[in-house]
Amino acid sequence: MHSNPTRPVIEFRDVYYCVDGVQVLLGLNLQVQSGETLVLLGRSGSGKTTTLKLINCLLSPTAGEVLVNGAPTAEADVIQLRRSIGWVIQEVGLFPHFTVERNIALVPTITGWPAARIRARVEELLCLVGLSPDLATRYPHQLSGGQRQRVGVARALAADPEVLLMDEPFGALDPLTRDELQREFLSLQKTLRKTVVFVTHDLREALRLGTRIALMEAGRLVTVLTPLEFLRSADPWVAAYVRVFANSLESAENRGVE
Repeated sequence: MHSNPTRPVIEFRDVYYCVDGVQVLLGLNLQVQSGETLVLLGRSGSGKTTTLKLINCLLSPTAGEVLVNGAPTAEADVIQLRRSIGWVIQEVGLFPHFTVERNIALVPTITGWPAARIRARVEELLCLVGLSPDLATRYPHQLSGGQRQRVGVARALAADPEVLLMDEPFGALDPLTRDELQREFLSLQKTLRKTVVFVTHDLREALRLGTRIALMEAGRLVTVLTPLEFLRSADPWVAAYVRVFANSLESAENRGVE
């Protein structure tokens, strides 16, 4: 999957999504540019994960269209589309009866890569995400939460997709591990320049990782801003997030003084 630099890699055109008469998304218009990390920020039920799932056809729009590299997903070969998009979720979703190596090698194996190329790619990715090659023969239950999440990222990168979809990938981790993985993600992104759509409800994470932040509320897109623009915005929804964020920092500082 190769992008045209003159057009967005992902585009939502007046997209609606309805379930049992309930509107989950209402007229979403959004573009994701090549090489950026677009963060979908919002409360539970705001439509973030639904938006993510529409990109790789886990869901289909009720109205409107989603395009990947200029082609409507409604007309795409769904299997090929999904194989060309990396997917990282909070609970990782590793196959428990597969070794680390087999988990990472899943998509390259399905697409028919030669065995030697797969082995080399697995070794390369383990190094890239900060894991020892010795872990290749272990099973998911033998790894820590942070290690499993790293394997999940490696699996998503295995076939070198242009697009990565990440649904609160670090949300279930302890604060120190989460901080470490965020730093590693920034380092990886600086090197790989993937087009990333990243879901979170944590403003601190959005400000740290996002090229732009798309704020969603009740199925609607409120605004799309750079992190600096977000912090300075007078929009009432944005200001509410920034105020809560500032209050949490102030509270932490006060507790530290006490």
